[in-house]
Amino acid sequence: MNRLDVKHLKKYYTSQKAVDDISFSLAPGSIFGLLGPNGAGKTTLLRMVTGILYPDEGEITFDGQLFNPDKDNAYIGYMPEEKGLYKKMKIGDQAIYLAQLKGLSKATAMERVKHWFIKFEMQSWWNKKVEDLSKGMQQKLQFVTTVLNDPKLIILDEPFSGLDPVNSNLIKEEIYMLAQNGASIIFSTHRMEQVEEICDHIILVNKGQKILDGSVNGVKQQFKEAIFSIGLDSQPGQINSPAFEIINKKEQQLILKINEGFRSNDVLHFFLQQEVGINSFQEILPSLSDIFIKLVEGTPLTRQFQTVTA
Repeated sequence: MNRLDVKHLKKYYTSQKAVDDISFSLAPGSIFGLLGPNGAGKTTLLRMVTGILYPDEGEITFDGQLFNPDKDNAYIGYMPEEKGLYKKMKIGDQAIYLAQLKGLSKATAMERVKHWFIKFEMQSWWNKKVEDLSKGMQQKLQFVTTVLNDPKLIILDEPFSGLDPVNSNLIKEEIYMLAQNGASIIFSTHRMEQVEEICDHIILVNKGQKILDGSVNGVKQQFKEAIFSIGLDSQPGQINSPAFEIINKKEQQLILKINEGFRSNDVLHFFLQQEVGINSFQEILPSLSDIFIKLVEGTPLTRQFQTVTA
């Protein structure tokens, strides 16, 4: 049974389809990347998944039952990009208060807060106010308050913003651990290298519509362009073959693109005929950043007005 099923979700504003017929599923223990340019509809989608907004059409199923925000939000942790912290409140008191809003007793909230504060080396911050914390420290606090209720579904919107490499790795390891323990995680970011490293599945949204859906490796395979790297003992005197074109040339390495109608074996055969030693030969897959740019390039920075029809 999936943790979350989103089916044909639509959300209209006066003159715009913010979310236009988006469907996806999320299994327990999976880390799911939600990608898209600014204004694509990601935030509206996340707000419907958390019950902040209601869809105009479609349905959301949580753990096999129709999503009920009043009941199910106790099992969801949402870390928005915009900070939702009280600047004048001491962070220890604030963490306990936010945990109680999720239905935890004061004793359980205190126990969980102490556990996470020790794990993240935040004990000395207990009586500090949020306004006295750096952006990175606020981000750590926001992450902790997101997971205090031991949620089944965790939604993280730009969770690494403002964090140094050490604390980024700390949060990353906790994300892996939470997923291993069965939590389903939606990770929304513009940092494609983080998506490649962390996520096992992605969807790409543009202009309110889903335009890409698949595993990270599957998506990269889908957009590969027959580009290979070949390492050689030495450069042959003449490189002229109908099988490939050279894209980049270094002293003992070539980056080449295999032409249509030819295979990798044809490339290897050419260099073996040249009596050149081959040290390595591997396909170069496109990065998610390359794929993202290819699919959304030319999208206006702001969405155009639309005539909204069902």
